[in-house]
Amino acid sequence: MSAMDRRLFLERALGGCALAAGAGLGPGLPWLEQLLNLGGTALAAEGLATLLEQAPVARHWVSVNQPDGCSACHDHETARPGHEHDLALIKCLLCARECLIAPGGRGMCRARVNVGGELRSLVYGRPISTHVDPIEKKPFYHFLPGSNAYSLATSGCPLRCKFCQNWQISQASPEDYHSAFISPQATVRNARTRQAPIIAYTYNEPTVFLEYLSDIARAGREQGLRSVLISCGYASERAMGELCDVLDAVKIDLKGFSEDFYRRVCDAELAPVKRSIKQVKARGLHLELVNLVVPTLNDSEADLTEMAKWIVGELGPDVPIHFTRFHPDYQLQNLPPTPVETLEHARAIAMDQGVRYAFVGNVPGHPGNNSYCPRCGEVVIGRKGFFVTENKLDNGRCGGCAEPIAGVWG
Repeated sequence: MSAMDRRLFLERALGGCALAAGAGLGPGLPWLEQLLNLGGTALAAEGLATLLEQAPVARHWVSVNQPDGCSACHDHETARPGHEHDLALIKCLLCARECLIAPGGRGMCRARVNVGGELRSLVYGRPISTHVDPIEKKPFYHFLPGSNAYSLATSGCPLRCKFCQNWQISQASPEDYHSAFISPQATVRNARTRQAPIIAYTYNEPTVFLEYLSDIARAGREQGLRSVLISCGYASERAMGELCDVLDAVKIDLKGFSEDFYRRVCDAELAPVKRSIKQVKARGLHLELVNLVVPTLNDSEADLTEMAKWIVGELGPDVPIHFTRFHPDYQLQNLPPTPVETLEHARAIAMDQGVRYAFVGNVPGHPGNNSYCPRCGEVVIGRKGFFVTENKLDNGRCGGCAEPIAGVWG
């Protein structure tokens, strides 16, 4: 396909206005000229053309030109019945950002594009990373310990966390990677071949491939496989509800406990994350939380105390919380690794507030990696790194005092 052919295909696919898309309404296609230039970018343009040609219609969006569509962007007082926008604008309802997207434009996640007034997924069936990991690496400590999880990711994320350790894929566009199409059924077969009883959606923000995730999870459930989500928790209430329908466990990153931290460091808001956490808990799925403790940014005693109080008050004492060590990465390479003493203090604060299962993460061999009986204090699950070294549970109870230990054990 020549450069002119690529230009014609992309402009037609994107509603005839690819080069002018965006108009301040969300990320447009300022990169299109670069993709179409000869000399090193032909492969990217070919990849985007293929993705667009095969991209299925996404879920969780509304066209503002549909009947009553004005209410997607205006309140009742400012909406004008019968008015139509010049462009076929779309409001994405997948996550809390609710991006307003012009034809040819994409949402903040980069994974969804407005094609002629339809929102399409560029990442359905396009995993760019697959591995078999211990479930403890996610981390899930109270969900089928010692099991392997067939893990997959696409590109894209609605957040812009300055400390992201997977930024090469979370902050990438789908055309940045060449990825063959893999059907949901093939993914399930791959998991079974690798003898993994769990499929984990992880590494980037899996909400951006919700349609693909849902189809895999349903196909996996028919084969006796369980599905777990590793998420930033920024999904809309409706989208999170669909995810809860097909998942068995959810781990959400509660990245901090102040709006200022979320806005400055993650370019996001805290309130939607808290809502998602409460929603998952209310649906009865197994839930675990992770707090990456970043020196000077989210490690104050006040924030850690308020977080622990909120967890116990809103979720109960049995939701595990992992306080994980930060390592310099991406845009926060100026900060040092989290002192182990800070993680220990965070764990102590949580337990003082009533959290029964609090962990020190990313410090291999630390006693805070173990699960302890909240009644007698004995180790019920010992760990070193991501591996279980001993399991003293007896039918979900402490082998010493028979206290029930919250979790999914079989």
